[in-house]
Amino acid sequence: MSAPQLVVHRDKELMAQAAAARLITKIVDAQSARGSASVVLTGGRNGNALLAALGASPARDAIDWPRLDLWWGDERFLPEGDPERNVTQAREALLDSVPVDPARVHAMPASDGEYGNDADAAAATYAAELAAAASPEDHGPVPTFDVLMLGVGPDTHVASLFPELPGVREKERTVVGVHGAPKPPPTRISLTLPAIRAAREVWLLAAGEDKATAATIALSGAGEVQAPAAGAYGRSRTLWLLDAAAASQLPRDLYPPASA
Repeated sequence: MSAPQLVVHRDKELMAQAAAARLITKIVDAQSARGSASVVLTGGRNGNALLAALGASPARDAIDWPRLDLWWGDERFLPEGDPERNVTQAREALLDSVPVDPARVHAMPASDGEYGNDADAAAATYAAELAAAASPEDHGPVPTFDVLMLGVGPDTHVASLFPELPGVREKERTVVGVHGAPKPPPTRISLTLPAIRAAREVWLLAAGEDKATAATIALSGAGEVQAPAAGAYGRSRTLWLLDAAAASQLPRDLYPPASA
């Protein structure tokens, strides 16, 4: 478990640009060290803004795109191509404009796929895909992701792990079907906290006044069942990337001495 580090940016636009630059550097470093890189993407306004900023950056060409594995932390269980699916939004924001290897873009199953409306079977299939990609050095049923990104919801949810729902209590499975989510659509697929914690680095993105209370709760010692964001941390680093609005309620002892 790594203690959270905080970086506070002036506004959400600067946060997206700085996070994109940070991600490019991490991917290039991982590819230089190990030949390839593995990143878990997040959806939502902050995750998509980061991808759009990455796509607009001249430095994006430093990434060896065919040697990058992309996974997702969660997905709305909707038909393939639905505009609300995270993978659809990621393709529009970035992936359709860079030379990724389609075989290394690991989208979560859609609701019109071979499992129909069985989100639990779809989740089990994604768990099996993760396990197949794990190597002996990973010492577990998922790859050791270089960076795993998560948006933080106003209720402190991350991925599709919502406060008090069964998914946030899961200790064994790496991927679960989510039923009765409090925000639409109610059926989703999500990584669990054990899978999230396999990442070298976990980055939590929060921008806007509506995220201020959630960030404060999660960073002030709340339990993970009540505040799932509090249970999301990386093996070597846990990084909270916030804008000034999302950081506005943080106690001064949590506020970083320097901001960007």
